[in-house]
Amino acid sequence: MRSVIRLGAAALALVAGLTACGGERQSTSGDALHNSGRLSIATGNTTGVYYQLGGGYADLLTKNLPGYQVTAEATGASVENIQRVVRGDSDIAFTLADAASDAATGKGAFTSPQPIKALARIYTNYTHVIARADAGIRTVADMKGKRVSTGSPNSGTENIALRLLKAAGLNPDSDIKKQALSLPETVQGVKDGTLDALFWSGGLPTGGITDLTTSLKDDVVFVPIDELLPKLNAEYGPVYQATTLKKDVYATAADVPTIAVPNLLIVSEKMPADLAGNLTKILFEKKAELEKVHPEAKNISRDEAAKTDPVPLHDGAKKYLQP
Repeated sequence: MRSVIRLGAAALALVAGLTACGGERQSTSGDALHNSGRLSIATGNTTGVYYQLGGGYADLLTKNLPGYQVTAEATGASVENIQRVVRGDSDIAFTLADAASDAATGKGAFTSPQPIKALARIYTNYTHVIARADAGIRTVADMKGKRVSTGSPNSGTENIALRLLKAAGLNPDSDIKKQALSLPETVQGVKDGTLDALFWSGGLPTGGITDLTTSLKDDVVFVPIDELLPKLNAEYGPVYQATTLKKDVYATAADVPTIAVPNLLIVSEKMPADLAGNLTKILFEKKAELEKVHPEAKNISRDEAAKTDPVPLHDGAKKYLQP
């Protein structure tokens, strides 16, 4: 029996030696590749900007990060993405700053602070509230009794939608006919007339919203929500900001007052610092290539990148952004 045990130990030592000598690919820093060189990016709905930019970022990383294969995955977005990173199901994730703030401080959907770090603040999401023109909805309060999509379950859209409804004095569970649907399902529902209104948080332009407004034109209206901003800020802090959806984005008759929320790229606090630094470096040094994927990449600014509070910057990202 002892000889068998000694043989097993020797075999393990041999495997370890082979690994160190090239059985496993090595990173440029000399450390073993994180997750055996396979990384996944949690994005969002397939017709949203997260998904488009996530796919482009995955391609950039695969081309410029030696030894790594990176894939982008469609998800429900922000809250789900944070959960995926914490569980280890995804390595990198797009998320809205309000959901990430909740995760970092243990509020909202999170019962305790989550072990996440930020690579960078990136572009800004715009809140879209759209209704069928024949539904008689001109304010969020008008949604009482209506069929409303609040976005994918555990998404940043759902998080904002529920907060806006409450700010308007509505109970999301009893005052509306709530449907938690992905953006493709939501757009189809508004087209078919099975939905009266929708909430969406995304970059500009969002492909699914362009599809909807191009198809229905004057049969849909954008609902202004600026009057609800003071209540949101009083309850959740300055993460929500006043802005407008410019009329040329979706060919509306006029600019639409709305609210904006920054986006973050996050990772687990367990990610090696050299990898986190390289992920951040490639994001900014190859940004021109990402701009070809979607115009929102033009709004990713190194000057704004470190503004991720209360989500702490990963040490590797901090070293690159704040040398």
